[in-house]
Amino acid sequence: MSSSRCRALTDWYGHQARDLPWRHTTDPYHIWISEIMLQQTQVATVLGRYHGWFKRFPDIKTLASASLDDVLKAWEGLGYYRRARFIHTAAKQVVREHDGIFPRSFDGILKLPGIGRSTAGAIASFCFGQTTPVLDGNVKRVLQRWHGTSDTTDKRLWLWAQEAIDASHSPADWNQAMMELGATVCAPKNPACTACPVSTYCASAFWPETAAGKKKHVPVRDVHWLVALHTCPKRGIWLTRRPDKGIWAGLWTPPITELEQLPEHAPCHIHTLTHRRLHLYGVRQTGEPEGKGQWFDALDTVALPTGIHRLLQKRDINP
Repeated sequence: MSSSRCRALTDWYGHQARDLPWRHTTDPYHIWISEIMLQQTQVATVLGRYHGWFKRFPDIKTLASASLDDVLKAWEGLGYYRRARFIHTAAKQVVREHDGIFPRSFDGILKLPGIGRSTAGAIASFCFGQTTPVLDGNVKRVLQRWHGTSDTTDKRLWLWAQEAIDASHSPADWNQAMMELGATVCAPKNPACTACPVSTYCASAFWPETAAGKKKHVPVRDVHWLVALHTCPKRGIWLTRRPDKGIWAGLWTPPITELEQLPEHAPCHIHTLTHRRLHLYGVRQTGEPEGKGQWFDALDTVALPTGIHRLLQKRDINP
């Protein structure tokens, strides 16, 4: 890794980086939450939720002492709720093992639930100046194109990432610059090679489609669910908690039954997840509900999946 490439990329980042709130802090709590929020979630969505999180949970001890329902409610709309459950568990661990002070070492960070090697590297470099690389999807793509390959192992990518950050002499700026380049210039399709500050050092410049790496196609499976809508003017709506594993784990929904035979009418709402397309048939019920659950006369304190919110809106149900 040449010093010229390192300098060109970090200089570009200094002038072209997007102004994002988590780039104005080295507080590991704020960096941690932002990194988890940004996993598989668009920056625009995170921007709308970032400040609200810290108003609700200003520090790790407050987060650890909150109920899981409160944490899931604060996460509502960000999707992949497993991340919120990991955050809550990790906060409890930080309080229990570190007196509420976020660990400073890479190994200590990596031991927290829900934090992998790349996220630990981001936190350790941004907050504590450690030469620990990030290897998210954007950085992988950049490294593959630089080296002119579309097929290499994660072991080799980690080696390249470590070599690059070691040569940068500015680990925090380097990691940010690599992620920024992949997010804004070195895109999966139609990368802007003419705007790239390091195109002269890239083995794939102006023909990157041959070295971008192809994602394996994972088919989307259609799932058809009957959503039983028990409502009462005085008691509200009957909800049950989803199992701890599976789709919408730990969230509250009306009772759901998977349909073996499809109804003749169209679903009330279709909600698409990464590998599932949920066809939701909301059917109003009469009589007392059965099984475990409880009545809610308002939904402002309970975490519901976005798909259920949309279904209730379409059925004009607002307890």
